[in-house]
Amino acid sequence: MTQPIVLDPTHAAFDASARPADLGPTHFIGIGGAGMSVLAEMLHAQGVAVDGSDRERSAKTDRLAALGITVEFGQRAENVAGASTVVYSSAIKPDNPEIVAAAEAGARIVHRSDILALLMNGKQAVTVAGAHGKTTTSSMLAHILVNTGEDPSYAIGGSIQGPDGTTLDGGHAGAGRVLVAEADESDGSFAKYHPTIAVITNTEADHLDHYGDEAHYQAAFVNHAGHAADHVVICADDKDNLGVIAAMPADVKARVIAYGTAPAGELASDLDFSAIAAYVRIVSETEAAGSGSERFTLELPAAVTGDQSVSQNVVLKVPGIHNARNAAAAITAAVLLGVAPEAAAQAIAGFLGASRRFQVRGTVKQVTVVDDYAHHPTEIAALLDAARRRYPESVIRVIFQPHLFSRTRFFAREFAEALAKADDVIVTGIFPAREKQEDFPDVGPQTIVDAAAGLKDASAGTWIQAVGDMCLAAKMMAMRAHHGDVVFTVGAGDITDMDEVLLTALEAHRESCE
Repeated sequence: MTQPIVLDPTHAAFDASARPADLGPTHFIGIGGAGMSVLAEMLHAQGVAVDGSDRERSAKTDRLAALGITVEFGQRAENVAGASTVVYSSAIKPDNPEIVAAAEAGARIVHRSDILALLMNGKQAVTVAGAHGKTTTSSMLAHILVNTGEDPSYAIGGSIQGPDGTTLDGGHAGAGRVLVAEADESDGSFAKYHPTIAVITNTEADHLDHYGDEAHYQAAFVNHAGHAADHVVICADDKDNLGVIAAMPADVKARVIAYGTAPAGELASDLDFSAIAAYVRIVSETEAAGSGSERFTLELPAAVTGDQSVSQNVVLKVPGIHNARNAAAAITAAVLLGVAPEAAAQAIAGFLGASRRFQVRGTVKQVTVVDDYAHHPTEIAALLDAARRRYPESVIRVIFQPHLFSRTRFFAREFAEALAKADDVIVTGIFPAREKQEDFPDVGPQTIVDAAAGLKDASAGTWIQAVGDMCLAAKMMAMRAHHGDVVFTVGAGDITDMDEVLLTALEAHRESCE
């Protein structure tokens, strides 16, 4: 009887001595994915023979083909013929025909995280981990390095907004000394990474379908921090991070550079400043409401600059105190890598944001449509706080697509509380990702609406409703919007496709009223 194939993303395939040349011909299953395509490109740039397969053609597969990488469409056993190494992501199942054929041929089968870990070998690697803010923080750091003369490699789980509405790919195989990588904690595979600098934005419980409970989730971050060779840059504003710091061994604590908005005196009872290397303070300078920018000062101690303490003014185009925290992490990491504080601040002033992070998609009839990837209650709360700062006089309307049935069940009340910061909310059908509706028969958009009972008084009226069809939800919201309103499409699934529906419906509504 044939033994079943077991795919374990937490198993490390390589040690620190391994190099890309050791891989031999390498095949990527799902090569067009955001994370997979950049890894394939990086290996190709280093001379590895790379090919891959995907279900359908996309802009990413077109780019890979233009580089000379063969991409087959459809996943078949013959696609892996001749491959010494086969790379899969967590979306690939053990019965995938290419996995089965690779196992039968005796090929090395590795998770995408193994390739990223391999690429870190011999580089000054900076990983960015955390429940929220990974993509924005890693994008900010890559942006700083690119605009201060470096040619870093970077592997980011999303695209970056470029000037004039252009989109920059979230991956680049650079010739420089630094590699910036978003470290996904969802499946535990970030335990393989051994970076020079580990950035941890926050450790609020998530992915409990994998970890089981909050204790195991936070223990994974303690383990990850211990792998950093030089520094751990971690936000002290996050109460869960304080628990992670407290659980670190003394030698790891001694490499911690914490950052946050609180004065050190207010943190003294929760954070032992004598045990860590330094604290970077974020001091808000002006009220940013309606200004279109976020302004603050970073107090960088000598332990960070390597010379003398610096008070550095920073201006961001992306709104919200959460983005000030993200910028603090990125600037701190850049300075630790040798970038001058003033140069880092000047560079980040031109950062327009990662794609689908407070991304303005258009304005019709003085109604602005904004798209955002927020899919956890804390992210939604931060998004809506930023929206109030950017648009203080506007009615804020939200179309929210929950991501994962399990997350919706775990955090239904928290989602409702976060969404209550908006004036008008429609919750659409859940984006299932790797889950199936039949496994969660009692979970749907109404789950969040029911959890919202009693959150607002009667004067708020019916501020939240469930509409399973997101296209219908977009058309309904367009009909309700008035001059000066802002409509947000929110979620990690395909809700972003509704931006064009909204803009078209707003245009048609305007014409019908003229």
